[in-house]
Amino acid sequence: MDLTFTDEQVMLRDSLGKYLERNYDFETRRAVVAASGGHDPKIWADLAEMGLMALTLPEDRGGLGGSVVDLVAVAEVMGAKLLAEPWLPALPGALALAHGGAGEGGAAALAAFAEGGAPIAFAHEEGRALAEPARVAMTATRKGGELILSGAKRYVVAAEIATHLVVSARVSGAPGARAGIVVALVARDAPGVTLDAYDTVDGRRGANIRFEAVRVPAADVLADEDAGCDLLNAALAPTVLALCADAVGAMGALVKITARYAADRKQFGVPIGSFQALRHRIADMAMAHQKARSTLIVTTAMAEAGACAPRDLRLLKAQVGRMGREVGESAVQVHGGVGMTDELSVGHYFKRLLAMDAIYGAGRLHFRAIGAAA
Repeated sequence: MDLTFTDEQVMLRDSLGKYLERNYDFETRRAVVAASGGHDPKIWADLAEMGLMALTLPEDRGGLGGSVVDLVAVAEVMGAKLLAEPWLPALPGALALAHGGAGEGGAAALAAFAEGGAPIAFAHEEGRALAEPARVAMTATRKGGELILSGAKRYVVAAEIATHLVVSARVSGAPGARAGIVVALVARDAPGVTLDAYDTVDGRRGANIRFEAVRVPAADVLADEDAGCDLLNAALAPTVLALCADAVGAMGALVKITARYAADRKQFGVPIGSFQALRHRIADMAMAHQKARSTLIVTTAMAEAGACAPRDLRLLKAQVGRMGREVGESAVQVHGGVGMTDELSVGHYFKRLLAMDAIYGAGRLHFRAIGAAA
């Protein structure tokens, strides 16, 4: 399969890349991460001005109606520039809200997000979810016309700065069953919602969230139990593609940084890149990056054609996770001890790749699941 970016997609990638080069160098990123967990309102507003928040939202919901190829094209640049803004973590919540049956409150939250307002946090992960919509244990019970949510979610990025959460819960069935899942919109400051926030390994802010008898009116139910799993899949599948594109972008940047370092750093009077062992290691890094990017291209083309199955996403996530760890570890080894210092970008890229591997299930878990299903 072939995946070629259109002229418009190339222009968008170039515009984003140039903007980040001018306004978001590594030292700026370090300062933003240290001060506010990776979120700068000015950068966020500028991204919205470029149309990135509205990029893949449906046109009838105030979006631009972009494709998954648009999404991948942008996410790869963000990974290469190590952008810490919660654009990607907010993506599944926005997509679920856009494609679900949102009431007036949901429509207002989505419109605000598209224009650069607060991100919409996605509260779905409970454990080793493996990007599976049906892995939901948190309970929802009906009382009159309301839903009562009880349970916990983990690793909800940008929950502290969000005004709303998109939450999955189960009204019937066991975890893993496709039927019985509802999706609801919950105000972050609703009674019964408790956040336990923390710094993530890649410089963002995440939270574990407790829901204790949280009341959700019928107007804020995005999908009932007969449609909840499908809505979650519509939100998660593009997000996994974007997540992998971000990782591929980070890998490509690490290969360039490491090759340049090996050419400049001298030992015994010669560049260390002249040593055969290091040349081979950097070549292996480049091959791993290309392998991951090729898998991403094929899977994205399949998704664009409507032919991407859950197993294909598993393979992509597993492959990119494994290759990302390989590239990150090799980059640190070539740089030596300085590779893990906070003052050098290499360690930050590696931590980004580790975080991307862990989100929605590490690669090894996906490989194990693929093997078990064979």
